Amino acid sequence: MKKKSFFSSVATVFFFVFQTLRLTLSLTPDGLSLLSLKSAIDQPSAGEAFPDWNEDDPTPCRWSGISCMNVSGFPDPRVVGIAISGRNIRGYIPSELGTLVFLRRLNLHSNNFYGSIPVQLFNATSLHSLFLYGNNLSGPVPPAICTLPRIQNIDLSNNSLTGEIPGELEKCKQLQRLILARNKLSGEIPAGIWSGMEELVQLDLSSNELTGSIPEDIGELKSLSGTLNLSFNHLSGELPKSLGDLPVALSFDLRNNNLSGEIPQSGSFANQGPTAFLNNPRLCGFPLQKSCRDTAPSSPGSPNSGSESSPGPKKGLTPGVIILISLADAAGVAFIGLVIVYIYWKKKDNSNGCSCTGKRKFGDSEKRQLCSCLSANGFRGNEDSEIEEPAEKSESGRGGGDLVAVDKGFTFELDELLRASAYVLGKSGLGIVYKVVLGNGVPVAVRRLGEGGDQRYKEFAAEVQAIGKVKHPNIVKLRAYYWAPDEKLLISDFISNGNLGTALRGEFL
Repeated sequence: MKKKSFFSSVATVFFFVFQTLRLTLSLTPDGLSLLSLKSAIDQPSAGEAFPDWNEDDPTPCRWSGISCMNVSGFPDPRVVGIAISGRNIRGYIPSELGTLVFLRRLNLHSNNFYGSIPVQLFNATSLHSLFLYGNNLSGPVPPAICTLPRIQNIDLSNNSLTGEIPGELEKCKQLQRLILARNKLSGEIPAGIWSGMEELVQLDLSSNELTGSIPEDIGELKSLSGTLNLSFNHLSGELPKSLGDLPVALSFDLRNNNLSGEIPQSGSFANQGPTAFLNNPRLCGFPLQKSCRDTAPSSPGSPNSGSESSPGPKKGLTPGVIILISLADAAGVAFIGLVIVYIYWKKKDNSNGCSCTGKRKFGDSEKRQLCSCLSANGFRGNEDSEIEEPAEKSESGRGGGDLVAVDKGFTFELDELLRASAYVLGKSGLGIVYKVVLGNGVPVAVRRLGEGGDQRYKEFAAEVQAIGKVKHPNIVKLRAYYWAPDEKLLISDFISNGNLGTALRGEFL
């Protein structure tokens, strides 16, 4: 019996040794490292996420999500890419992936990976793209991330990373994209590390818990394009003027911070719309339409300070002066009453279904009250109809505001235009031109001509209708216009190929 048990034990040992040798002889070292990722996945999702990752295969290059390439000096192809994204798998990132020395792209985004990013991962010195966004990773951003000599793309957004942004990012000289948005990062944005990132085209640090001021040297990122996004943090202080040195085509997103002071008007600042600076209560200046005039209370001793006057004899008002003041007040009240009665009867005579609704002046956050009255023979947007002045407008052309469509097939509401995000395209003596994206996704160009002034409504409408009749492939089509005593707008198609000077030189975007 003992002899049988002895032979059974020896057979078991030989079986495991044989299996180990067979696995070692059949699968490449890169394949063994990849199996550590499969084993790090919580069951039972491992089998579903890696159905064809078979340890009996001689190479992992046919496994789903794996890319290989022949490398000189090696008999077998080496793993250069891992793309296991959007599979809702749960597990941790194993440190063994760092042994894949030829790995270039690691894409594990939109899963449920948890735990910290292993430092050993950065032993894979060929990595140039690291996409781990949309997981539940925690811990700090590893300072060793920039020991990778070829790293170009880092996207760790939408995780639960904590701690500060490491100053070691200064070593990422070839970095093109740094996206750390929607984490729990705290502390200040490190200064003095950005000037060396000459290849950086995208920087997104939004939706974190960052504090302090915006570093001056961010203005040295001359390769940035798209949007510089620092929104939804706790940044404070004034806007550094160096941001005006950034490319003119770059958009800022600095919303929901605690920034203060006047918005500079130089360089790329002049190309931003009001949306870029919203919810910074202490910011002022264009394009917020919020005055930066000093509203602090007068200093003590000034005439309006409300302080007590210096000791001295106080003289009261004489009875005659009091009677004159009373008579003047009574006359003023009577005059105001007559004006109100006159306006009431005037409106009653000319009313044709007038209604007043709260409106905003284009590009202005302050709400205004505009009254719109439509008569039976008012505008219908017909190019062939005669121009008639609405009945409620006086001889001088004053009255409420109407949005009139020149093109009958292009309709939208005035509220939709005023609520849309507006971005400044340019300024000239003829007004300011904004790019506005309507609710249906259609972009339009809006030229704000400024005050309605003394120009009669009929004259303005006749000129605009004449322009609207011009049809030529090289002329931007006018779609609608708006007139009010304090506002004139022209709405036309938005052409995305740059300005006229660019087109004449043949340098289309």
